[in-house]
Amino acid sequence: MDPEGSSECRPVIQATVSYNIEGIDLCCAPLLAKKYPSEEGSRLEEQLEVGPGDYKALYPDVNETKLVRRVDMRVIPIITVLYFLAFLDRVNISNATLFNLKQDLKLTGNQFNTALVVFFVPFVLFEIPSNILLKRFRPHVWLPLCMFLFGLITILQGFTHSFGGLVAARFFLGLAEAGFLPGCCYLIAMWYKREEVQKRFSFFHSSATLAGGVGGLLASAIGKMDGIRGYHGWRWIFILEGAFTVVVAILAYFVVPDFLEDVRWLSDGEKAAVKARLYDDIGNPGSEDSLTFKAVVAALKDCKRLLLLETFPKKTDSVFADKMILGPLMYFGMLVPAYGYAYFAPTIIQTFGHGVIETQLLSVPPWACAFVFTMAIATVSDHTRRRFPFVLLCSAIALAGYIVLLVVHDNRKLQYGALYVAEIGAVGTLPLVMCWFETNLGNHQRRAVGTALQIGFGNIGGIIAAYTFLEKDAPRYIPGYAICIGFTALSVVSSCAYYVAVRLENRRRTLLAPGSPDMVAQEKASLGDLNPKYRYFT
Repeated sequence: MDPEGSSECRPVIQATVSYNIEGIDLCCAPLLAKKYPSEEGSRLEEQLEVGPGDYKALYPDVNETKLVRRVDMRVIPIITVLYFLAFLDRVNISNATLFNLKQDLKLTGNQFNTALVVFFVPFVLFEIPSNILLKRFRPHVWLPLCMFLFGLITILQGFTHSFGGLVAARFFLGLAEAGFLPGCCYLIAMWYKREEVQKRFSFFHSSATLAGGVGGLLASAIGKMDGIRGYHGWRWIFILEGAFTVVVAILAYFVVPDFLEDVRWLSDGEKAAVKARLYDDIGNPGSEDSLTFKAVVAALKDCKRLLLLETFPKKTDSVFADKMILGPLMYFGMLVPAYGYAYFAPTIIQTFGHGVIETQLLSVPPWACAFVFTMAIATVSDHTRRRFPFVLLCSAIALAGYIVLLVVHDNRKLQYGALYVAEIGAVGTLPLVMCWFETNLGNHQRRAVGTALQIGFGNIGGIIAAYTFLEKDAPRYIPGYAICIGFTALSVVSSCAYYVAVRLENRRRTLLAPGSPDMVAQEKASLGDLNPKYRYFT
């Protein structure tokens, strides 16, 4: 808004420039008043003079705890259920292999691994376009649509009769799922402050962990349908789990939440209060703005600056370009061991000498332990407002597990225990690095693009993981464990580099703060993490 605009707006602008929340000017009032032109919007302008930095004073009649709990109940449970089913449909092929899938489809050599790889080609390429469509069609339409499609494709996967049919089904499954994870992550990040989002993020992401465990239980039960109507058990796994996903997708259309501006279950005052909370943390989130191709290019400029060795942006004198590269790299490194376990845990456990049903059941406990550990780490991380120490801790645990698996081959109990350790560390790290990177991006456009970039690039790790544990390397799988160790180390190095980058940038901004260029308060707010007064989580 132009400070030289109408007389009606000028007093508000003058007031906003004079107040400050931990170094971030408070100009949320006129933005909210424009979006919510009700008594609540007017009240926000009138109460701007209550004092600097206390957004709670603007809404004394809004119970923040109850408001956050209400958002929790409407946002987190439904998308957690959806992602649970998405991941179940993605990795149930690992359980299906124990029920004659390879024999029925006459798969030889590395054909099974190739079928796993094909999934990730569209999954990687369509992350950013999908987030653009999410913004255009709104979450309650786009997410259930994606879910309906990948449920339907999972059903069709149960009717394939050749390697070519399996490859085609996996390709379209990857295409349908491409926008689901980044869309859900993006949606969560647009509702919560950084200091409270990690445990919610981890709970959502850990639904994949639960899916891995429940998948083993379901497969052990559904596999007993082997022979019914002439179908082997692996076909029933795909058909029944896909059918359930389709039913839930239809119901999800009516309950998946949209972005703040579009929901009907909050009053104008509650919407304004939620947005004020976000403004206190990251500046104006700008979630009411459209996500265009131009905005995508602007968000990717950090990568361009890194490649061209350019300096910081002249106008905002801002952020290290490296972070748009390092965020995807630390996720990419940890996804290789995580997917390696998700796709091959039943196969690995079976080499310990167990039968089919026993193998499925033994694959469940490591997932359950990983869920509990991940939630505990996330809670402490939110409480301390730190991410890096917990990333290092989880990565070290994963490394310890894979090193034991690499060097020990004659102690089945120790090897099985090492699978617990490796899975706990890998699964615990993933939501930490995702949330750390994503929520450090300050407005909705950069978050939408950054999230899709991190998840899209990171899932290239799924391509590598598909060829990590090859049949010819059984039962020791030394190359597979070595690859997992190497990529976990890559994730650690990238995380350390990202920590150094944001730590130095925070320090640099503090030193340059007295000489930072003058900008209108609303311009600073719209910059998000490019605002010279913004400070990154470490």
